[in-house]
Amino acid sequence: MFKLFRIILRRDLMLAFRRKSDLAQVIFFFAVVVTLVPLGVGAAIYLTEYAENRRLVSLIEFAAETLTGIPSIIFGLVGMLFFVQKMNLQAGVLAGGLTLVVMILPTILRTTQESLKTVPQSYREGALGLGAGKWRMVRTVVLSNAIDGIVTGCILAVGRIVGESAALLFTAGAAEVIAGSIAKAYTSNGATLSVLLYLRAFEDGDFASAWGIGAVLLVLVLLIDLAARLAKTKLKQKQ
Repeated sequence: MFKLFRIILRRDLMLAFRRKSDLAQVIFFFAVVVTLVPLGVGAAIYLTEYAENRRLVSLIEFAAETLTGIPSIIFGLVGMLFFVQKMNLQAGVLAGGLTLVVMILPTILRTTQESLKTVPQSYREGALGLGAGKWRMVRTVVLSNAIDGIVTGCILAVGRIVGESAALLFTAGAAEVIAGSIAKAYTSNGATLSVLLYLRAFEDGDFASAWGIGAVLLVLVLLIDLAARLAKTKLKQKQ
């Protein structure tokens, strides 16, 4: 059983890297993660530590919490109307990735904010009383004590990206195509790995390929988890 699983995993990995559309999805997925995490964490730091208009902050927090609870298929419909039809982007990796950014950013924002709020106010006052500047206090005191919650929230958000299928059915499509180039794959209709898993299992009845795709997704999540924990360790060492 394990030998069969390993053969299927190796076959699907090789197939994914031979298909330029799947390679473009992997590249764009990591690009989305690299963009989302600094943007969401940076916005949360500003709203929690620097923003003075508390009424506006409360309004943004309420909007972010509302967006977090909206079903992903609604984001798919909005992404199709705005990115595909309004902005004239074809259904593909680019439109799907932009939809995921809008969908996941509120989650990273709110989880980071709540992690920052768990740091006692006395820590901030003590650092400022010792002569530390605002940014030095945030970087060395607040972030070092909230890093565990921030990393956990980011991992949960990224895990939702990996397994997302409902929103991508409307914005990325469900066609099994091989693009002529990586650049063309961003704007061509193509199924993501999670959508392809559903199609292989329930449309084609090819459960062997579905298990292989699921294994690829598990490997991606494991690599992201390990990378996040390594980054957390490095940040703690620097601080």
